[in-house]
Amino acid sequence: MPNSLFRRLTKKFFIISNIILAVLFLLGCYGGLFNPQYWWPLGFLTLATFYLLLLLIVFIIFWIFVKPGWSLISFAAIILAYKPITNIVPLRFSSSFTQQKQAAAIRMMSWNVEHFDILEHKTHPEKKQEMLQLVNDYQPDIACFQEMVGSDSVPNAINYVPEMMQQMGMQYFNYSYNRKVDFDGNHHFGIITFSKYPIINKQTISYYPYDYNSIFQYTDIVKEADTFRVFNIHLQSLKFSSGNLKFIDNPEIKSQQDMTESKNLIYKLRIGFSKRKTQSERIKEEMNKSPYPVMVCGDFNDVPNSYAYTTIGKGLQNAFAEKGSGIGRTFTGISPTLRIDNIFVSDIFSVEQYTRIDKKLSDHFPIFADIQLKK
Repeated sequence: MPNSLFRRLTKKFFIISNIILAVLFLLGCYGGLFNPQYWWPLGFLTLATFYLLLLLIVFIIFWIFVKPGWSLISFAAIILAYKPITNIVPLRFSSSFTQQKQAAAIRMMSWNVEHFDILEHKTHPEKKQEMLQLVNDYQPDIACFQEMVGSDSVPNAINYVPEMMQQMGMQYFNYSYNRKVDFDGNHHFGIITFSKYPIINKQTISYYPYDYNSIFQYTDIVKEADTFRVFNIHLQSLKFSSGNLKFIDNPEIKSQQDMTESKNLIYKLRIGFSKRKTQSERIKEEMNKSPYPVMVCGDFNDVPNSYAYTTIGKGLQNAFAEKGSGIGRTFTGISPTLRIDNIFVSDIFSVEQYTRIDKKLSDHFPIFADIQLKK
């Protein structure tokens, strides 16, 4: 084959590959606009968006040395996706966080506490104390925990809520759980909001089948003359098995078992996309009814360009996007790009600062945001 023909074919291959990559990237960036019950394959692109961005950058570098004009394909895709990109990776190199907050600010905390490691309490009681100490170190005014295992009625329970409140310097709480998924005879399993400010209203919203991920809560909290509504949510978990996680770490198809794990993984992801779609719409419906400014904290189990994130976050500010930097990973496993925990607030607030605490005390990192009513 003549060299000129080989070069032409190679050039066409790279151009077509670049165009296909750019289209997949844009679909991933705007995947949150598509109904995942019908367009569920786009969910995989939303998960892969950061890596698709890296490949576009590789193409830019490649074309600069080969044929600079073709780098416009990648540049155009990145420019068209400017807003989603800033949600995934804010265009700032660093962000600072002052542990001592301003007097007028409200410090929000969101953390999937993974049961407070209650199963290991007898052998490693220090884990729980380390977690409580972290809360005390940062002194949140409002703390929203997911996967909370505790008791609000059994004083000798390991995680007795009134005792934990005292240890964290909190005065009020709203605990939502369903007895269907109780942890044991003494403890419930649910979501809880702690507050240093008075709570004037508590509400748990529950839908069939009334399991853990089909409930969420809101809490009306008063600070001085201002009232605001805090939503604490935990969207559908992926429920990956140990076999699923092993396949993710080493995704090779060498046996029938590998094929089965692959199909099982895709099925769980598809179900998760669909259930979070329904859950996020129900949460947004309740948010739209709020007579007060809203704050939303929780484990979304989905990425910033997903349908759930887009639906709940519409019209709100995301604390990480406003003041965070880098990738902002909040889940400690699977992928270094999974920022699935969020704090959203109404536009009436300004986000003063944000941080993620890089301590692996749970399978999620805790996040904090200082917010303040705009003057």
